[in-house]
Amino acid sequence: MEEESLLEKLKKDYDKLRKKYNLPAFKELNEAFDIEEVAEQETECLLRQIRKHMMDKVVAYLRFIEMLLNPSNAPMFFFALVKGLTASDKRLLDNLYERLGEFEIDVIALDCKYNEKEEADFINKAVLKWKDITDDMIILSETLKRNWNQKSGKNERGYCG
Repeated sequence: MEEESLLEKLKKDYDKLRKKYNLPAFKELNEAFDIEEVAEQETECLLRQIRKHMMDKVVAYLRFIEMLLNPSNAPMFFFALVKGLTASDKRLLDNLYERLGEFEIDVIALDCKYNEKEEADFINKAVLKWKDITDDMIILSETLKRNWNQKSGKNERGYCG
């Protein structure tokens, strides 16, 4: 008899919880948050591990946006991106920052005391919010590409230092 892979076990365990709490399909959650990586961790609190993994991505985006909003100690890379931001771009950044920050505030209580139902509720709400956030992140990405390309075009003269 063939042994079940860690990923297949994760999918089965998640499916039980998905039915119990009306969670999104594994595929949807995995495509958005790469939760298949949770399969490598042994846990009795699966929804907590999934939520923590989701938050890793949220926090990474939040820190990236923080660097764009306040690049005073940021690597030079960020200065080229920020230089061409318009007032509209900055409003988008502020809005993204606020929405991503809400995620971090919402998980404080979840980290203090495990409650499977509350973890499930968070995951459901987060998936809905994430869809809107990713749409705005794509818009931001296009703006940053534009700014990077403009920066690249100006530096063709060479270094004169």
